[in-house]
This record gives sequence, C-alpha cells and structure tokens, in this order.
Amino acid sequence: MVRSVLRLSRSALDELIALAYDCYPEEACGLIAGSTGTDDDTAEVFFPCRNTAASARVYTIDPHDHLRAEDAADDRGIEINGVVHSHTHSEPYPSPTDVAQAPDPSWHYVIVSLKRDVPEVRSYRIVGGGITEEPIEVT
Repeated sequence: MVRSVLRLSRSALDELIALAYDCYPEEACGLIAGSTGTDDDTAEVFFPCRNTAASARVYTIDPHDHLRAEDAADDRGIEINGVVHSHTHSEPYPSPTDVAQAPDPSWHYVIVSLKRDVPEVRSYRIVGGGITEEPIEVT
C-alpha cells in the first residue's frame, strides 16, 4: 500500500482541536471533507458533530449531523473523506473500537489526543483491520 499524505487545511485543524477542548472530558467527533477527483487526500473543511454516546471513551456521530455534513459538502462540490475524534486520556492511536467501527477503507481517521499539555493530531488509514499511519501536511 502506498503511504498517502493527508493535506489538512489550517482552519480545519484549528477547528478540530478547538472542538476537542470544548467537548472535554467527553470525546469530540466530526467529519472532514475535501475536493473530489484525483486529490482525494485533501481535507479542506471540518464539520463538527455531536457525540451521541456522550462518553469519554467512545464516540457515535449524530446521524442528523452526518446528514447535514453530507449535504453541506455536496453543496460545496466536495465529499466527506474522513472522520475525526478525540482521545481524552490516551495516545492518538486507533483503539480496537475505532478499528471495528471504521466505515470506509478510503477514509482518513484523524485522532486528537489531549493526553499531554499540547494536543497531538495523527491520521491513519484503516483497511481490513490493519492500521497505517499517514503524515499530515497542514496547508
């Protein structure tokens, strides 16, 4: 598998980190979207979503928020290409639950860890239960 790079806009990065802090001590979650076509590794927009699990250990994206994000992405001519969530007290690495609920092997799975003084943001591809970290390039 070729190692991809997630090109994440500065505004999307800032928004997803802010949401992680705003939702603390519960996990935050949201969706990222980018241009369709050949550059599907770009995430220009972050859509914050409500964590209906209301938990510090797991997240469930509110289905209404997911639908609103899909519609807003369609209106902009972009598509949802990843999911973001926070880990409040653990490393920014996919848990077994994260792997089990990974819906799309083409998506980017971004995790924001608040375990340390400075937030850590990492991105992964999850395919067939396998986890591959990918670099993030802030644009």
